[in-house]
Amino acid sequence: TPQKMTVQDVPGAFPTADVPDHAHYTIGIVILIVGITGTLGNFLVIYAFCRSRSLQTPANIFITNLAISDFLMSITQSPVFFTNSLHKRWIFGEKG
Repeated sequence: TPQKMTVQDVPGAFPTADVPDHAHYTIGIVILIVGITGTLGNFLVIYAFCRSRSLQTPANIFITNLAISDFLMSITQSPVFFTNSLHKRWIFGEKG
């Protein structure tokens, strides 16, 4: 019967670098600041667009679309990357 291969069976499949702890924490703090700034800033753009009729022009619809996309990226990706930086590894397992 065929044997199932895993990542552990292939040496050097995903090489890692030895990174000092302070680098993980620094990157985590930067990601947290960028995430909070991106979330608040894009929320304010979306809020201003929805509240003001004069801003609802065809050109501003594209800007609002970008703000919505960036808001969703900030709200979903920043917590994951921040948590991984604090734990210094991928915490969601092999399936995640």
